[in-house]
Amino acid sequence: MAADQPRARILCISFSDINHDSRVLRQLDVLAELGDVTTVGYGDGPRVATEHLEIDAGLPSLPQTPAGVASLALRRYRRVELAAPAVRATLTVVGDRRFDVVVANEARAMAVGLRVAHGAPVVADMHEWAPEERAHVRPWRLLVKPFMTDQCARYLPKMAAVTVVNDSIGKLYQERFGVRTHTVRNTGAFRELSPGEVRDGRIRLVHSGGAVPGRNIEALVDAVRMLDERFTLDLYLVPARDGGKYLDSLRARIAGEPRVTLHPPVAPAELVGTLNAYDVGVFSLPPLTPNHRLMLPNKIFDYVQARLAVVFGSALETDRLITEHELGAIAADASAQALHDVLAPMTEQRVRELKHNADRAAKVLNSVEDAAVTRNVVAGLLPGHRA
Repeated sequence: MAADQPRARILCISFSDINHDSRVLRQLDVLAELGDVTTVGYGDGPRVATEHLEIDAGLPSLPQTPAGVASLALRRYRRVELAAPAVRATLTVVGDRRFDVVVANEARAMAVGLRVAHGAPVVADMHEWAPEERAHVRPWRLLVKPFMTDQCARYLPKMAAVTVVNDSIGKLYQERFGVRTHTVRNTGAFRELSPGEVRDGRIRLVHSGGAVPGRNIEALVDAVRMLDERFTLDLYLVPARDGGKYLDSLRARIAGEPRVTLHPPVAPAELVGTLNAYDVGVFSLPPLTPNHRLMLPNKIFDYVQARLAVVFGSALETDRLITEHELGAIAADASAQALHDVLAPMTEQRVRELKHNADRAAKVLNSVEDAAVTRNVVAGLLPGHRA
């Protein structure tokens, strides 16, 4: 960029609390290299944003009003695609601002992203497989799945570029909607850490993530109850937008179990350093949707950067990483019994070996390559770079 050329103006829309959304925060670090970034989302503005347009965290990003639900039921998608309360708020707060590139996070942001772009290119970061995000929930499957499918069919061809979390999900978008995607995994930055000491007679399990029903955290707790006294479990959970109901149910479940500890969430920037004090990162998700079966979540990369062994329930993409880098063990299914069966034989010496494998893998499984994908995609769309 020439010294006298104004910085590009980039809009990033994410219907999340961006400061607790690790993927979007990593995205913003790259966008801020390329221009002045305006963010739209819930909560306070992220550190790198030039301007933040906050929308009320109580506003849903789907049309959950009575009129909106009726329109979904009647398949009147043109009427409803800009009707969700958070979408309407986005139109209001963005106003007449103009941008050189718009980044729309997830399918529900594509229509509003195009509306506020005023002809500027829009990049859709789809994250995962939008049509079946929560298809295991019956109302979502009946009302929202057809809407998400419609939005993908209508708007993906209008995107200047599309990014996804892994190649398997990218293949689904290409097969179903005929769009090519770029893969930006949920990798974090490389951290200069060493594997923590594993104490004899103690194996410290840890889990980090959202306190969201369906994440199978109950199975982690129940597995620890079945394991011998060497094992403890620490949970670092970000509250869901349910007024704390699910967290309260977890507190009740672990009451009286001294080997399970529930901690307040830590900021994404502090998470890996916090996890480094533990031994084994655990996660097991029932394969209820394609996103579950093809998951490649933040946490496996966080666990690797924290130099932890990992134990995951079986899923295609995580199985591949765990096997290729010899990071840990894969549970046969998502039950507490299956977790118990792979954890119980672990010795402290084996955990030490796996943590050293994670130390080697951390030099490869970091965000350098993935940040370059985002950088190249967006930079190629900015003024002065477009064909």
